[in-house]
Amino acid sequence: MTDHNAKYNQADALKDEGKLDEAIELLKEIVAEDPNHSISHFALAVLYGKVGQHDQAVEHGEKAVELDPTDPFSYTAMSVTYQRAYAGTGEESYIQKAEFAMEKSRQVGEQQRMGG
Repeated sequence: MTDHNAKYNQADALKDEGKLDEAIELLKEIVAEDPNHSISHFALAVLYGKVGQHDQAVEHGEKAVELDPTDPFSYTAMSVTYQRAYAGTGEESYIQKAEFAMEKSRQVGEQQRMGG
């Protein structure tokens, strides 16, 4: 079995070097091997946003939230992805989705603070 963490770290290093397309390809390999590797979906959401592929960014961001729905950060990151998609496309629906994701982040965070 492939060590997904090592591959992820390699993709992160490529991102830091500005080699976004190479990082994306490596992350795509990870999620092809393990569709539940949520951190790779998060990273793909960010990188696709940076290269202007907003539909792909949203798709991977939504998958990451689906995989990790109890983490308030998932929703915060999704809100940012939606905001970037709006900035890149002008598509109004992304603003509504961003606001919903931030509200969901607050709700999930509150549930965690209350122990439920």
